[in-house]
Amino acid sequence: MKKITLFLFIFLNIHSSFAQIERSFAVSNQYDVIVYGGTASGVIAAYTAKQMGKSVLLIEPGNRIGGLTTGGLGYTDIGNKYAIKGLSLDFYRRVGQHYGAFEQWIFEPHVAENILLDYLTKANVQVVYSYRVISAYTSNGKILSIVVDNAARPSSKTNKVVIAKEFIDCSYEGDLMAKAGVSYTVGREDNKQYDETYNGSQLRDKHQFPDGVDPYKIPAKPESGLLWGISENKLLPDGTGNKMVQTYNIRVCLSKDPANSIPITKPEDYQPERYELLLRLIEKKPIAHIENLMTTSEMPNHKTDINNNGPFSTDMIGVSWNYPEGSYAERAAIFKAHVNYTKGFFYFIGHDLRVPENLRKEMLQYGYPKDEYLNSDHFTTQMYVREARRMIGAYVMTQANCQGRETVTDGIALAAYTMDSHNAERLVVNGMVKNEGDVQVGGFGPYPISYRSITPRANECTNLLVPVCLSASHIAYGSIRMEPVFMMLGQSAAVAACMAIDNKCDVQQVDVKKMQAELRNNPLADGSTPEILVDNDDTAAVTLKGDWKRMPNYEGCYGPSLLLDNATDKASDYARFSPSIKKTGNYNVYVYTVKATGASSHLNIVINDGVKENTIDLDLNKITVKGQTEGEWVPIGKFYFVTAKKAYVSLTGKNAGGSVLADAVLFIPE
Repeated sequence: MKKITLFLFIFLNIHSSFAQIERSFAVSNQYDVIVYGGTASGVIAAYTAKQMGKSVLLIEPGNRIGGLTTGGLGYTDIGNKYAIKGLSLDFYRRVGQHYGAFEQWIFEPHVAENILLDYLTKANVQVVYSYRVISAYTSNGKILSIVVDNAARPSSKTNKVVIAKEFIDCSYEGDLMAKAGVSYTVGREDNKQYDETYNGSQLRDKHQFPDGVDPYKIPAKPESGLLWGISENKLLPDGTGNKMVQTYNIRVCLSKDPANSIPITKPEDYQPERYELLLRLIEKKPIAHIENLMTTSEMPNHKTDINNNGPFSTDMIGVSWNYPEGSYAERAAIFKAHVNYTKGFFYFIGHDLRVPENLRKEMLQYGYPKDEYLNSDHFTTQMYVREARRMIGAYVMTQANCQGRETVTDGIALAAYTMDSHNAERLVVNGMVKNEGDVQVGGFGPYPISYRSITPRANECTNLLVPVCLSASHIAYGSIRMEPVFMMLGQSAAVAACMAIDNKCDVQQVDVKKMQAELRNNPLADGSTPEILVDNDDTAAVTLKGDWKRMPNYEGCYGPSLLLDNATDKASDYARFSPSIKKTGNYNVYVYTVKATGASSHLNIVINDGVKENTIDLDLNKITVKGQTEGEWVPIGKFYFVTAKKAYVSLTGKNAGGSVLADAVLFIPE
């Protein structure tokens, strides 16, 4: 092994949260755990490892932490709130506290950034910005050290060497994983490889052009050439594997508040011909509102999270293919192309006179927010890298896991989102423009993610964990790849890394049952008493009287199902949720409610604290549900529970004007 000289990291932090005060930090080059990638997953991983008593260094290649969570994706992709646990859930609870709610899944970028920075400050995690991995020194299946260079001034003179016992790659690209020589794949597997049906080439109906949109510069004249953005590729047979990567875009935070908006002006490299297909689409299928061109999810303070919607939108189809394995310079060029395309898209809609007037007027209501991204001209520096490298690890998550046909026993987090892939290419099919690659298939409940899917194969590396570019097929990754899930996997990876250090073992040898217990019993990594969740599927803790029916995957339900009782106004019917109180004290109690057609607008609740009963009539009409799901936690009060006394919360049919839904009850220790 080469001798590695100690050194000092000198870091100039120009982050907005430090009010542009110059600060230098002297940092050792030897750590217990190095986390590479300051995504939300990386922040949670670093915080967890530090809370577990380890020395930690978080290396962020850019100059802003949080990845997409602070980079514009403020309208969270959830799938099912039941799936979100631990510090990931704590993050959304902290967001809720900021906005005066119990928990909230919709937030402004700077709010998310401040919360994540608070985690790092609280744990005193050392962070280095603008350094990126360029090599890894390995021996006998272990990473001994990595070399990082200064992204702002790349030079061998600024290179730094850092040493750790355990490494966690939380980047969207999997660069540390690749430098360590761990196997990975890029693109879409053939359906045959893992016995899947939604992988490989897919020509489907979502985000698709209507028939008849001409692809040629001069309509009906192939010799004139294809319009910008259309590939000359031939459509592959359905399910055929290929190296095309699903498209990226930029989740842009825009403002509709005139007092907090900067006008959208013509960007550099503006080329209106890039948007010719949009005009042809409008000609073929008139578009009534701007929301039909791009998703404009509302966020607090008159801001929006802009995302792709429809056949021609903010997705820059076909430009992502070379990104995963591109050099840092090539990636920077791809990101710049996305910035110019996206800004040009907004400008084109707002100013090109060929765009219908109603759409132009709607677009001109938006501007770049003055109070966001102060160091980058009020525009995010994070591209939505939906998928890059994916590790081929000890276990590969597949479509069978998503749909519950195969269930692992070493689960260390849950996923619940639809199998979601954006289009990968735009090409000519039967003389018409068509998009290929979009898949949106759901209808399944939360499912466990294997610990083995974040570990490399034992013969390749024994001290690396990969919670973001984890081991999954393309279509399974499309379900897993959500920010709340990445945060949970980051926490799990940190727990595993610390256990590997403590037990002097390889990450593949970590006792998963003990790891699961640690995640369950110390979910906030601070030794606090865990909250108690009683879900309707916890049959040992739920007692039913009446004709209750279990409704799997009910729209908006919490967990795999909810209970439904159609016996209108039958006071004797109840679903009783009994917590196992392990610590005497005050508990704030919440009931999960789902709004559904035909359901009662009132919910009668009986709370027994072991001594007396309290009755509450909950008016469901007063409950507002925000975000992607149809359910919300509703506070019903603070109660004192004693370990030796039997307590319960019953949801009854009394005074019900429709069917009664019973789903879950939450007890949070004060």
